[in-house]
Amino acid sequence: MAHVPQIRIPATYMRGGTSKGVFFSLTDLPDAAQVAGAARDALLLRVIGSPDPYGKQIDGMGGATSSTSKTVILSRSTRPEHDVDYLFGQVSIDKAFVDWSGNCGNLSAAVGAFAISAGLVDASRIPQDGVATVRIWQANIGKTIIAQVPMTDGAVQETGDFELDGVTFPAAEVEVAFMDPAAEEEGGGGSMFPTGNLVDDLEVPGVGMLKATLINVGIPTVFVNAAAIGYTGTELQDAINSDAKALAMFETIRAHGALRMGLIKDLAEAGNRQHTPKVAFVAPPASYVSSSGKQVSVDDVDLLVRALSMGKLHHAMMGTAAVAIGAAAAIPGTLVNLAAGGGDRTAVRFGHPSGTLRVGAEATEVDGDWTVSKAIMSRSARVLMEGWVRVPGDAF
Repeated sequence: MAHVPQIRIPATYMRGGTSKGVFFSLTDLPDAAQVAGAARDALLLRVIGSPDPYGKQIDGMGGATSSTSKTVILSRSTRPEHDVDYLFGQVSIDKAFVDWSGNCGNLSAAVGAFAISAGLVDASRIPQDGVATVRIWQANIGKTIIAQVPMTDGAVQETGDFELDGVTFPAAEVEVAFMDPAAEEEGGGGSMFPTGNLVDDLEVPGVGMLKATLINVGIPTVFVNAAAIGYTGTELQDAINSDAKALAMFETIRAHGALRMGLIKDLAEAGNRQHTPKVAFVAPPASYVSSSGKQVSVDDVDLLVRALSMGKLHHAMMGTAAVAIGAAAAIPGTLVNLAAGGGDRTAVRFGHPSGTLRVGAEATEVDGDWTVSKAIMSRSARVLMEGWVRVPGDAF
């Protein structure tokens, strides 16, 4: 009996922020997977180990969470004033589905480092020592990201003393700026607020009428007040993820928010759009103990935020959702801004299950319309493993 041999594909396994993913250079992929379509999706599913009815991704590189079921494809950019094109694929754990509808803000912090090491950035733009400015075109959402990557002796510096809650060990700091992060195509033709309102009344079956801020910055996000759904904003993962009824409620909120934002035309479409929108709940500052046992004081934060990704409460905060938080906090009257005490602000520090995170945003109002020129946060990134991934030759 003939057996199909495995093939090997150059790949790098990287941590970026509080996420991990498998990174590829586009030209290293098999020819059939160098273009978008079924072959590419099938290949990435097999690399990560999905779909897995056991929910463990044992036979692949995935870690059985939304934060670790991720893939990135990079290529040298032909777009003016950009160095690299960045395409992100969120791989479903239990379904044969790769969601290309949004970005991963955490892995954005690793893109610059990979691009430099893979020779995708012109050598003239890379200092021997100092900071390399890598101009990234985020192909999923058509936006520019600027990463400041530290360099030492001509190589990317990965070690350092920058600490990021949700990541065990310190590393080098990478500043990431998301330029003009409001969506341009979906949910209102470019409006940050697809409905035109800072706060909407959202009717959710089984829940009732909720106040919601529906914003399309960084990643489409539905914000609701924690108290309105029976929470305090201090919850950790087990309080939500072990409660099937709660998870079903959040998915219902997410689906109805997506419909109101114009991201889907029918509620049935929500299941095939798992990555976006996100749903998050906010609350005023309060003290709590983080998932690592660290005490977070009421004085350490401006507000509390908990967010769900791919149907589960995130262990920290998605980078793109942090952009949405920063933008909404900068606009007086949103639920995020009100939870932080209201008023004008250019930065906010919020509490999440693993600790705290600071994000800044520059928002302006012109003729009643709000725009955000950029949102900035610091993350870290490093290579965990590099070499080849192997998949059966008939897997795609």
